Amino acid sequence: METIKLSSQEKALIEIVRNLQFGEVRVIITDGKPIRVEEVKKSIKL
Repeated sequence: METIKLSSQEKALIEIVRNLQFGEVRVIITDGKPIRVEEVKKSIKL
């Protein structure tokens, strides 16, 4: 199995996803690296 090295941004993204109890996140990627994560706070289904 090949070992993959993660950047600090990728490690932070994984931690955010692991700590999320439920919900949805949007990941913004620039030059192949995640630069921002937006957590969706509210969604109203009608």
